[in-house]
Amino acid sequence: MNREDHVVTLISRWLAGHIADGELRAGLQTDGLSEEQAQAVDELAQELQRPDPRAGQLQMVARETLQALAMG
Repeated sequence: MNREDHVVTLISRWLAGHIADGELRAGLQTDGLSEEQAQAVDELAQELQRPDPRAGQLQMVARETLQALAMG
């Protein structure tokens, strides 16, 4: 599985409630991604590090990250 597919799977599992925030945060890596994809993943990672993240905001950023990954 390439890095892009790995990140898509990880985010999808998180959105479905199958993994916790910490597991998502630990699995987000940008090596092997395009610059735009890496920026989207970094933005999601930053949202996850906020002291009191809002679920709605996190989900929105996660979906935007999936979109960026899909557009390659």
